[in-house]
Amino acid sequence: MQLDFAPFVAVTPEETVTPGVLLFTVSYYSQDLLVYAALAVPESFLQEEASLPALLYCRGGIKGVGRVRPERISQMASFGYVVLAPHYRGNEGGEGRDEFGGADRHDVFTAYTALRELKGVDRERISVYGFSRGGVMALFAAMECEGILAAVVWGGVSDMFLTYEERVDLRRMLRRLVGHPRKQEDAYRYRTPLFRVAEIACPVLIIHGTADENVGIEHAHRLANALSQAGKPYEIWLAEGASHLFKGEDIESYTRRMFAWLENQANTPHS
Repeated sequence: MQLDFAPFVAVTPEETVTPGVLLFTVSYYSQDLLVYAALAVPESFLQEEASLPALLYCRGGIKGVGRVRPERISQMASFGYVVLAPHYRGNEGGEGRDEFGGADRHDVFTAYTALRELKGVDRERISVYGFSRGGVMALFAAMECEGILAAVVWGGVSDMFLTYEERVDLRRMLRRLVGHPRKQEDAYRYRTPLFRVAEIACPVLIIHGTADENVGIEHAHRLANALSQAGKPYEIWLAEGASHLFKGEDIESYTRRMFAWLENQANTPHS
């Protein structure tokens, strides 16, 4: 079968890292900027009548820190999912500038539209996943992208004010891209999903390590509290002793449980 990549400007095959999973680099336009994403698909996607669930993967970090790892998105695709991972503008050769949760959120929104248009994707079963800084992007997608099935925030940022406070090593970058939280308070509010959780229209799963040194566990608690106050469905799974990057058995078991949870959402009616 000839793959139909109609939503994308260009598609480049990449070296496979997991048996049964194909990898590509794709490009698309977001607010008139040409940006790039990684795409991982199971071989079953090649079947003529394929109708697979999809995961919109929101990376963490910026530039060379927190890059999309082919091994991680291939692991996820091996669960039978089409996984699309935007690099965000200004990264991996993309036009524009990474704004750390600013206008670059539109690169995620546009990627969601591309997934909905991609032949072989079940548009009723597209979920969003955000890791670290990607938690911000995923939560805004859960607000802005109509029809998202569920959102997963794994070790995710929920409060950009708290990130500035706890990550002294990131303050220079944040001041350059966003400003100072006291002087540019609106810019930090704009990047903080907590203020808009009432707009989230899907269930949320929060996964966080209790010993996370990069994104403190307070982000998970604040998000859970905000969702609770807004009356939104959510679950929170705390991995005792786990740091920002889960190791070995932890990442295996929590990834497996996450996909079981996503399958359950697909089989659960939501109002």
